[in-house]
Amino acid sequence: MAITVVRLGSPRGAGEGVRVGTVRRPPRGVPKSEFAARDFYDVWLPELAPSASLVALAQAAADERGWRAFARRYRAEMRRPQAVHLLDLLAALSKQTDLAVGCYCADEARCHRSVLRELLAERGADLG
Repeated sequence: MAITVVRLGSPRGAGEGVRVGTVRRPPRGVPKSEFAARDFYDVWLPELAPSASLVALAQAAADERGWRAFARRYRAEMRRPQAVHLLDLLAALSKQTDLAVGCYCADEARCHRSVLRELLAERGADLG
């Protein structure tokens, strides 16, 4: 059992399990009834997405320094009690079932999901 970190909208992997969208907004132009069928997500968990102001900061990060500033601030947001509880829940679920978490960004290295992967690992999640 494990959590896989994925790009939302990409084809599902074998045994991926429930796909969780950790994005601020649903996919544009896609009816809600088609989110899962189009490989976006089965469950939406925007509480694990960066705030709108942080998304803008990440998109403007032109160098490593800018990216580190984003990552530091996103980690601070993820220290809020609601986020901590959700991260702990996902880590615990990874011991019992397969699931995936993701975002739309093409490059995981410059996406909050890279930090989310680290946060889950720090909580003892089984990562695939």
